Amino acid sequence: MALAKAKALTVEDIYALPDGQRAELIDGDMYMMAPPKRIHQEIVHFLDREIGAYIKAKGGACKIYPAPFAVFLNGDDKTYVEPDISVICDKDKLTEDGCSGAPDWIIEVVSPSSRRMDYLIKLLKYKTAGVKEYWVVDPEKHRVMVYDFMDDTVEEYTDTDKIKAKLYEDLEIDFSQVQ
Repeated sequence: MALAKAKALTVEDIYALPDGQRAELIDGDMYMMAPPKRIHQEIVHFLDREIGAYIKAKGGACKIYPAPFAVFLNGDDKTYVEPDISVICDKDKLTEDGCSGAPDWIIEVVSPSSRRMDYLIKLLKYKTAGVKEYWVVDPEKHRVMVYDFMDDTVEEYTDTDKIKAKLYEDLEIDFSQVQ
């Protein structure tokens, strides 16, 4: 006899959380989020500035959104994530509530409590949802993993390297500049 499966949660359950409590929802399963550390926020702020300045200077059509920014990854109410950095080039995906569908480029900064999520669960979810490029910045391990889902490649860098974005031919981010 099969065990009864717990009811799948929805975005409504995320919105019903108490103020200040953050969580993500993947395929109806809720994952609570701990507050980020200072280095996490410094890296997110650095990346937001660098990528945003590049897009503005080039007159690009893509938009960059740092967390918290709602991404309804599958365009349904069963998967809701808040990537640290989301770059969206298809304006039709943008709604008043966030992004409906896969951003083109996602960057996650690993926290001790998010390691499994960022390296496994989100990696697979982002790839199958249609994200083109996914970076995992790991301050504890001093590395950046760059997943190019368009060419099905992965490259590993240190947190002091200059890393070329796949989405933009001439964007290079110098991680040694993170203060």
